[in-house]
Amino acid sequence: MARYTDSVCKLCRREGMKLFLKGERCSGPKCALERRQYPPGAHAKAETFRQRTSDYGQQLREKQRARRYYGVLERQFRRYFDLALRTRGQTGVNLLIILERRLDNVVYRLGLADSRPQARQLVSHGHLEVNGHKVNIPSALVKVGDEIRVRESSKQSPYFQSCKEMLEHRSVVPEWLSLDVENLSGRVVSLPTREQIDVPVAEQLIVEYYSR
Repeated sequence: MARYTDSVCKLCRREGMKLFLKGERCSGPKCALERRQYPPGAHAKAETFRQRTSDYGQQLREKQRARRYYGVLERQFRRYFDLALRTRGQTGVNLLIILERRLDNVVYRLGLADSRPQARQLVSHGHLEVNGHKVNIPSALVKVGDEIRVRESSKQSPYFQSCKEMLEHRSVVPEWLSLDVENLSGRVVSLPTREQIDVPVAEQLIVEYYSR
């Protein structure tokens, strides 16, 4: 399975915004974007203020930003767009809803992980189950009514014990999800609306990019 192996802090600097790919580090003084607020590269700092972005460049940046925000590679992102295109409704909103339905994103939204990369690792290592069945595919799409639960064999691990203590004091989850802190489980109550998706992406520019 192909995956990004370079420093994820470079992605935040390239997009000029925090993608929250490293959990608490992104909110602290060690965040790379706080220290170097310019794109990576030898000459990027000097060229930052001289560049004019074309319409195509803006569309490309929005597509890259959404793709990196959710940790999806190009081919899979295009498949999601094609699925959104075939779904009734606004294509851009449909695309974001599909991305939100990814299992790794739902685990992150429930607060069981500090970041989407960490959530992806938890799923890949087999710590989660959906509707009572072990699932180790981070890209699996959940649907309304699905229950996501930490497996019994994993609940006693130091990580999930500390996670449970943290959730008891901070258990705010999106309205389209419900969380049972005691059992370390959550349920998909409904599909998210655009207002409930706090991703700073102009989805219409992504639609225009693929419509060229």
